[in-house]
Amino acid sequence: MSVDDLDVRLVDLFAVEPRIGVLEASRRLGVARGTVQARLERLERDGVITGFGPDLDPRALGYAVTAFVTLEIVQGHGHDAVAAHLATIPEVLEAHTISGAADMMCRVVARSNADLQRVLDLVVADPSINRSSTTIALATQIPLRTLPLLRNAGRR
Repeated sequence: MSVDDLDVRLVDLFAVEPRIGVLEASRRLGVARGTVQARLERLERDGVITGFGPDLDPRALGYAVTAFVTLEIVQGHGHDAVAAHLATIPEVLEAHTISGAADMMCRVVARSNADLQRVLDLVVADPSINRSSTTIALATQIPLRTLPLLRNAGRR
């Protein structure tokens, strides 16, 4: 999927002002309303835009602790069953199958360090998980970001 300068400017605009609306976006970008609508539909269909929902801050919801947990899965048990288990825990924000000494990595949140123990107990309750290792994040230096990738792809 290739993106051009208009795609980059369009997504940038909606990232900065997600409630702007198609008509106002077309006015600001100097293109027809139909062009904006067609571009958004194409970017969605091609998987570049994955959603328009609000971004939530776990800290504002009372989850002040972020941790990264690596999991070793019992051989022969598979990642899908563990992922299904993790999906039932609201504090598990994401999970990835990884290479290296561990099999899976999760980003989790908790209300406090003591609450993190509760979350970790829920995570390792699955009998398919052999071992876990946890690292607590002290500060976020660079939050999750994808716009630089879009801008870079638009330069090609």
